Amino acid sequence: MTPTTGGRTEPGPPAQAAERCRAVLAELRAVADASRLPGMARVGIATDRALGVPIPTLRRVARTHRGDHQLALALWTSGVHEARILASMIDDPAQVTAEQMEAWVAGLDSWDVCDQVTGNLFTRTAAPMRTARAWAARTEPFVRRAGFAMLAELAHRDRASSDTVWERQLPLIRRAATDERNAVMKAVSWALRQIGKRNAHLNERAIAEAEELLALDSRGARWIARDALRELRSDAVRERLRGG
Repeated sequence: MTPTTGGRTEPGPPAQAAERCRAVLAELRAVADASRLPGMARVGIATDRALGVPIPTLRRVARTHRGDHQLALALWTSGVHEARILASMIDDPAQVTAEQMEAWVAGLDSWDVCDQVTGNLFTRTAAPMRTARAWAARTEPFVRRAGFAMLAELAHRDRASSDTVWERQLPLIRRAATDERNAVMKAVSWALRQIGKRNAHLNERAIAEAEELLALDSRGARWIARDALRELRSDAVRERLRGG
């Protein structure tokens, strides 16, 4: 038996990870709702290895396994859609290696797993900006999406970086804006919008960048521009920036 402390499962030795993984997968299957799968598929989520477990339930399960790196690795290896999201919720960022990140990003096949893994885990590892920029420059669709999802999350969370840091990301956004794959376009727009919501100066810079994207001969660039401008010029965003 794996010991518990205060209701929280202690990780135990790596040899027990497979046993813990089987127990967690059984727990997920017990609360799964297969009727959720068609709705997931309609919004572009890969469901061939999915169970139909909602995110709030995964967060509840994660509370008893925080920091269990070996369990996270085992859950990821299972290939089960929700298990992979759960792995990102419980893994210890301090134990995540560059090799693990490369293996996980190469195995992404669904936008929701991509966004959960980047937001829950990869943005909390060492040198996340360097990783984000490297992935955003790659061509594989979910690797590129992961890079821009990380930029979006970092723009939202990191309040210490200077405006210059974020202005340096705009050329990266422009280079990827002509990538017309849906998973990439949405992440590029997300990153541009999050940068433009940091403060009034970056709002102006992001709007100017979006206006330049509108002039490009690319359906993807024009979609990104319109999507970003809709939010960046909204009364809600401008009111919040005036108040800040």
